[in-house]
Amino acid sequence: MSKALLICNGENSPALLKRLAAEAAFILAADGGADAALKAGVRPHAVIGDLDSVSPRVRRQLKNTPFIHIARQDNTDFAKALSWLCRRGFTVCDIAGSSGKRMDFTVGNLLAAFAYAKKMDITFKAEGWSIYPLVKSKRFSARRGTRASLIPLSACRGVTLKGFQYPLQNARLRAGDTMTTSNVVQAHRCEVSFTGGKLLLYVED
Repeated sequence: MSKALLICNGENSPALLKRLAAEAAFILAADGGADAALKAGVRPHAVIGDLDSVSPRVRRQLKNTPFIHIARQDNTDFAKALSWLCRRGFTVCDIAGSSGKRMDFTVGNLLAAFAYAKKMDITFKAEGWSIYPLVKSKRFSARRGTRASLIPLSACRGVTLKGFQYPLQNARLRAGDTMTTSNVVQAHRCEVSFTGGKLLLYVED
């Protein structure tokens, strides 16, 4: 299992970046995410994107670091980064700095991740929460009493929840259903299983 950390140019916690960097085999910064990385004392192994946001100062500081310039404008630096990591065989990816600053980027990043979720186990991380874009069943660990929400982005079949205060068994959910929000974790090991559809799993730390 090869784990990458992708650092984006949204709101970043230096303490969180350091923790995630210590767990990653490879650190990739998406354009201006390189500035956030260095500010936190984290040195990326590479920087990718159209490179219109990374500062000249950080370019100088990372003069020996590969800068992967992709000029095409029909996708975001975030999508460019995930595509690059997939092609290089990374199977797990933590993403930091994907939210905040601009709501359109935040929503766009969450949706864009689904194109890569079959190939990589993706987790959006921030201080206080994690979000998993799911196209297949997921087991995860959390503290008892932790709040968790399941947000269907499409019609979902066979949805079963184990280890939650409000379990489900073989349920059907429609896009936008809110019946699975604000659930509570009741066991250290939990499972979300389903047979079809797209879900966002939100878990508070």
